[in-house]
Amino acid sequence: MTTPITVPALGESVSEATVAKWMKNVGDAVKKDEALVELETDKVTVEVFASVAGTLGEIIAPAGTTVAVGTLIGNITAGGAAAAPAAKATAAAAAPAPSVAQAAPAKDDGLAPAVRKLIEENGLNPAIIAASGKDGRLTKGDVLEHLEKKKAAPAAAPAPVAAAAPAAPAVPHVPRALGEREERVPMSRLRKRIAERLKQAQNTAAMLTTFNEVDMSAVMALREKYKEGFEKRHKVKLGFMSFFVKAAIQALKEIPAVNAEIDGGDIIYKNHYDIGVAVGTEQGLVVPVVRDVDKLSFAGIESTIADFGKKARDGKLSIEDLTGGTFTISNGGTYGSLMSTPIINPPQSAILGMHKIQQRPMAIDGKVEIRPMMYLALSYDHRIIDGREAVTFLVRLKESLEDPQRLLIEM
Repeated sequence: MTTPITVPALGESVSEATVAKWMKNVGDAVKKDEALVELETDKVTVEVFASVAGTLGEIIAPAGTTVAVGTLIGNITAGGAAAAPAAKATAAAAAPAPSVAQAAPAKDDGLAPAVRKLIEENGLNPAIIAASGKDGRLTKGDVLEHLEKKKAAPAAAPAPVAAAAPAAPAVPHVPRALGEREERVPMSRLRKRIAERLKQAQNTAAMLTTFNEVDMSAVMALREKYKEGFEKRHKVKLGFMSFFVKAAIQALKEIPAVNAEIDGGDIIYKNHYDIGVAVGTEQGLVVPVVRDVDKLSFAGIESTIADFGKKARDGKLSIEDLTGGTFTISNGGTYGSLMSTPIINPPQSAILGMHKIQQRPMAIDGKVEIRPMMYLALSYDHRIIDGREAVTFLVRLKESLEDPQRLLIEM
């Protein structure tokens, strides 16, 4: 008896995917609810799980195949190992079996390609890395966390130094191995979709960017004063993003056009605030959405963003996590960007760009003082948002951040 493996529903407006990787070879024993194959859509990576226990009897759609929702991509044969001999011929056609000499670093070690690549390039032993994935599988996030701990350990030995600038990127850059002078690789579905949406924004929106700068002294002092108590009480770190999200909500309420969108000949004003927070991953930029932010506390915002960051690194974001935002905030300062002009995330009408906090001389009450300053950028669709509204939005944001007590009384 065989049980078909088909492409599940992938979410609204997603009709096809690419087979990224089979986690089992033909003839391997399969447990119920065990992950069998990874499918890559233009938004997220989806795992397909076994509906029954048995043996992977056939792989119909090998890695790299484009498949539609409902397509048969393989089957499971009942009876476990007894069915394996009959399936070995199909396995040989799908992928050559590893030799005995290669048994130690075998490719059927259950590691995803990205995880194996990180381990090999950094010379790590996967056996000593704590695994948090389903059924004890090692995830990319586990490896990255292990690398961060290795970096932090030797850093503690030298004598203390002056406080550094903002934290390094959550996802460290791993240089790709050099080979021939040129290398041609197909674009992933996610990268293709990112390219399409960015070009769509440029082609349809009358996009313009306006800038301002904010003195971060008050926010930094408030964060420094309460960060330890905040983390002990809420079990999450107090970052800068929650201040910016709260300040953005106040500004959006005053300037509703920034939270609106164009639909044909109509303008849709949103009376809810679902803020997309751009997160960089090795596969590309994704924008998970924090729902009804105006109803969340600082701790709720920080906790939700932290969860999204982990899910993004592990490739666990769902379609629902990435759709329906009304406004987006992108923090290029995490990577050291001093200034940029972010591109709108359609069908939204605006995006806020945060940047690096940098000490600069400022004229304060007739005296020159060194202050931690950040440039802010608001890219917006000039068809719906006037210059006056865009500038006012940034001014309100600046006022809230330079006097964060305004956020408590919603001024």
